[in-house]
This record gives sequence, C-alpha cells and structure tokens, in this order.
Amino acid sequence: MTEKPSSLISLVIPCYNEAEVIHLLYKEITALAQSLEAEFRFEFIFVDDGSRDNTWEKIRNFAHDDERVKGIVLSRNFGHQIALTCGYDESAGDAVISMDADLQDPPGVIIDLLREWEKGADIVYAVREKRTGESRFKLWSAKFFYRLFNMLSKNETPENAGDFRLMNRKSVTALQQLRERHRYIRGMVGWLGYKTAIVHYHRESRAAGRSKYPLRKMLTFAADSIVSFSFSPLRLAYLMAFLGLIPVTGFLIYTFIQYLFMGATFVRGWTSLLMIISIFGFFNLISVGIIGEYVGRIYEESKNRPLYFIRDIISKGAGDSR
Repeated sequence: MTEKPSSLISLVIPCYNEAEVIHLLYKEITALAQSLEAEFRFEFIFVDDGSRDNTWEKIRNFAHDDERVKGIVLSRNFGHQIALTCGYDESAGDAVISMDADLQDPPGVIIDLLREWEKGADIVYAVREKRTGESRFKLWSAKFFYRLFNMLSKNETPENAGDFRLMNRKSVTALQQLRERHRYIRGMVGWLGYKTAIVHYHRESRAAGRSKYPLRKMLTFAADSIVSFSFSPLRLAYLMAFLGLIPVTGFLIYTFIQYLFMGATFVRGWTSLLMIISIFGFFNLISVGIIGEYVGRIYEESKNRPLYFIRDIISKGAGDSR
C-alpha cells in the first residue's frame, strides 16, 4: 500500500471581484496538485475580501466539489493585505504559498518554490524578471519604490518580489505574531530574518478582469509600507529645515555686506519677506503632515481592533461551514 505524502502545502489566494478568472486559476492549481500528488498534499484557501460579484458563489462551488478547498468570505472589504493575513491565519500547511487570483503569478512556478524549500529555505521569494502587460509608468514606479523602500528601511526584501512566495510553518507562525493594522506583508516577511531563497519568473498579463490596484491604492500602499518600516520621513524634517535655512542665511549675509561695505540702504520689500515666509511655511506644513501620518497610525493601533471579521467559512474536507 502506497503511503500518503506527509507534507501539506497550503495555497492562500486572496480574491476581490475575480469571478471572471477564478475558474481558470482553480483549473490550473488542481492540475498542478494532481501532478505533485505523489509528493505533497494540498489545501486551497480562497479568501473572498468582500467581493461584489459572484466570486464567493464560485468559491462555494469549488468547496462543495473538492475537499481540498477551504472558502472564507470576510464581512466586508478589508483590503488585500488583511485578506492575505486571514489566509495565513487559517492555513494548516507545513509550507504556505501565497499568490494572487489573476494568474499573473504562473502556478507552475510553485514547483520551483517547493524545490527550494526542500533544500532548506524557510522563505522562498518569487522575483519578477519580466512583467508583461504593464505600463512603463507602473514598471518605473515599482522599481523606484522598491529601491526607495529598501534604502529607507534597510529591509532585506528582494527587489521586484511581490506577495507570491513560500513560507514554512516556522516563519508563518512568526509572521502571525505581527498584528499591526497598516500591513506591508512583503516588508514584514523580510523583517523576520529567516533563511531565504529566490526563484525568478516571468510575470504574465491578467488572464481576465481588471487590476484591483489603481494609482490611488498604489500610493496608499507605498505610504503605508514606508511609514511602517522607517523613521526616515521624520528625520527628513530636519533636513528640510536645514535646506530652507541656507538661502535665507545667504540673503541675510548678502544684505549685511551690502550695508557695511557699499553703503547700500535696503527698503524692506515684499519679495524677500514673501520668500522667507513661503520657505518656512512650506517646510512646516510638510513636517506637520509627516508627523500626522505617524500619529494617525499610532491612533489606529491604539484602538486594538481585530484585523478582520469572517462572515462565513466552507470546507467540505473538514466538515466546517458557518
């Protein structure tokens, strides 16, 4: 009698309005699981982040027909990083692989992630070498952000590594202890400090549907990540004050020399006064804004609310439905 594979692999897939593509993803990951069934057991954890289409209906159908599927729907839209956190919390695998539902992260790369894990890595990053179907602005802004984030935070997250990665049970347990509300999980995983490996892959275009990360969400996400992992923006206030002082000091020295050695008499004018007020007013407002970002996050964390609420869970294999 053939023994069942001992290692359980959890696939965590956050979903938001992915009804157009989720059936394609399910078809690919089940085919992949079948090809690896001699080595691994799989569970598929779909977390519906308050979708407004029929994503949850499709997940329920998957769970009804497949005991490996665990469907979770949150009480409302909490955001991608919170949905991903919920998936990690509900996972039971010896290794947990997170991926998006849009098939931009090819399921075939999972095999490479598993091989690196078998070699002893605690965390395996899938790093994008090429990104098909994305604008030049998005490619440039992503590259700029990763470099800025790593520089400001001194974080060890590889450039162009998204949320497609493998984590072993030890690193997932460690991540579960980090419960801050404004979450940048890529940075949090890098902060853990466990042994890592990298797998390179070609990121495809979306198989269907539209991107759930417009420019506004991208900017909010970038601000959350930098403020959560770096005090550099606060220290920037010192630098701005120093830079603003240079032209003002230069103007005062120039005026003093003109008055002492050239007998010039200056009538106080609106130009110089407006320059001084504008420079210091601008830097003061910037500094207050930066401080406000940190204070706002302190306020959010001090309320200590749960990160999310689950509306329903369905899992045929565990006999769990509520």
